[in-house]
Amino acid sequence: MATPVLQLRNVRKYFGSVSALEDVGLAAYPGEVHAVVGDNGAGKSTMIKIITGIHRADEGEVLVEGDAEGNRDIAVVYQDLALVECLDIAHNMALGNLPRKFGIVLDRRRMEREAAKVLGDLKVRVGNVRTPVGLLSGGQRQVVAIARAVRMDRPIMLLDEPTAALGVQETAHVGDIIEELRASGKAVLLVSHDLDFVFSHADRVTVLRLGRTVGTRRIADVGREEVIGMITGAIRA
Repeated sequence: MATPVLQLRNVRKYFGSVSALEDVGLAAYPGEVHAVVGDNGAGKSTMIKIITGIHRADEGEVLVEGDAEGNRDIAVVYQDLALVECLDIAHNMALGNLPRKFGIVLDRRRMEREAAKVLGDLKVRVGNVRTPVGLLSGGQRQVVAIARAVRMDRPIMLLDEPTAALGVQETAHVGDIIEELRASGKAVLLVSHDLDFVFSHADRVTVLRLGRTVGTRRIADVGREEVIGMITGAIRA
């Protein structure tokens, strides 16, 4: 396989005397969807915060494109989406990187044009880019959050429970977007409780349990029962 674009090696994290992560490792490659699954308390949220740089690992390494000290070149879609309901779609997609004229004035036309292009490339229909996000459905908001991450054009996409509150049709749409991201060569890290979605779209799956990596399997080589057994502890890798 290609060189991993993201690696976690023997990562440990403590909060006082409490061990949140004991021994976590995974490797994500360009052009693949790598799922991370585990029960509540398995350490997924702490792992996400370490990958994104919110927390620092107490032990072990986090390598992004082979560099332990470089910038975390990762686009993240958090479970709470982090959208501003009173702002329109275009504004939300440009947050953190607003285009400006002369370095001062907001270039609204360019902002709207760029937002429309990204949504069009993703075959997304959410109405006019001037529509306030507060008027969108849950599925449309999820798509806008993913589109914002796509606009950043980072080599790694981290999606935290992207289908948690979606219906069947909306979930299928998110799945289509993930397939497009894989085809474009992105490394997609998918953190999810939805095993149906994982088995439909992931290439590999890593199971966390009680702050440890239980094992990593290719989706083509593993059954649902084995993954569930790894999550619950009935099967040990």
